[in-house]
Amino acid sequence: MGTTHLESVPEPKYWHLKTVLSEALDSEFTVGEILPNERELAARFGVARATLRQALEQLELEGRLQRRRGVGTTVAPPRMGVAVGTGQQAWPGGGDDAWRAVDSTDAVPPSTVATALEIPREQSVHIVRRSRVSHGQPVAAELLYVPHASVPDLSAIDTANQAARARAVLRELQRLQLDTQDRAVELGSARADDAKELDRLPGAPVLVVTTRFFAAGRTAALSVATYRADTCRLTFGASGGVEIHHGPERRAS
Repeated sequence: MGTTHLESVPEPKYWHLKTVLSEALDSEFTVGEILPNERELAARFGVARATLRQALEQLELEGRLQRRRGVGTTVAPPRMGVAVGTGQQAWPGGGDDAWRAVDSTDAVPPSTVATALEIPREQSVHIVRRSRVSHGQPVAAELLYVPHASVPDLSAIDTANQAARARAVLRELQRLQLDTQDRAVELGSARADDAKELDRLPGAPVLVVTTRFFAAGRTAALSVATYRADTCRLTFGASGGVEIHHGPERRAS
């Protein structure tokens, strides 16, 4: 990484520094590589550490950098596109599904979920937990709520393997004829459990994608997927799935 002093630059120092750092990331660093510490970077560029932090924070917001607990600041992989559309629709766990089943429990869901599923608040459901990884790093975590009525033929799962339990629920769910699905996206803050699973600090920005699956005229399942906002971006188009873009970002029209 080259050096440059920014005393005569008319624009805010941190903004120009952000541009210089971004160019260096493209030419001198690879995904996952750890940056030098703040003291070294501040000395190299002739700026105060407060200015450097502003530039690093902006690059983190833009998805160029990641701050990992116990590791430091690393170069982020290309952002994953969270597509919002009305095209292809399918149950979770299908053939092209990029999620990994983690476990499944039987528990009472949050009241907001019970309301969306149109079930009594005290009624338990299958809660399937899944995760998604890109470039070896966690980028999303999902909780899929499936009422017992949606999988009535699901026999008792006699296995201690939690992932196998989750896959069994997903297989049974796919026996239903999917009528349609809808999706809502909102910006949120990572809760403690989400932060731990996504290797982020509590309160970090996340994208929360809520998907309702309809079958036989009712809500058959509800998914709440939490994506890291620093590694994901929204895309708008016909596709209703989640795509990973490894090349240059496509601009939405």
